[in-house]
Amino acid sequence: MNHDAYPDYYLADILRSTKTIALVGASPNAERPSHRVMAFLLRKGYRVIPINPGHVGKTILDQPIVGRLADVKEPIDMVDVFRAADALPALVDEILALATLPKVTWGQLSVRHDAAAAKAEAAGIKVVMDRCPAMEYPRLIG
Repeated sequence: MNHDAYPDYYLADILRSTKTIALVGASPNAERPSHRVMAFLLRKGYRVIPINPGHVGKTILDQPIVGRLADVKEPIDMVDVFRAADALPALVDEILALATLPKVTWGQLSVRHDAAAAKAEAAGIKVVMDRCPAMEYPRLIG
């Protein structure tokens, strides 16, 4: 897939079919973008599981924080990534080690790593990079 531009139908289909999101890099700090995006996604009815190894046992927006994707005990539709782009290859390896693969890996603004995307896509996972679902949702869904 060309990750320079995504057709609107591709993004809208992902946003409509996704129910459960693992948000990697979730922050308990209300001023952080990941916190605001998580709040938005929760308001839109998504189930959001915050992933942050430094805050395990705490909550963000009343959702229990887990340390890593392997600790999530339910199927994940989308992994939303708030990490540096150079962390994406290791994260894709972690995703590919899951018993049930997510349908989508979504890299937030400035999170792009083409080789990691190709590896995820080769395993049948859709990839979006350098986009924010909280910006795309109002534009495409309403």
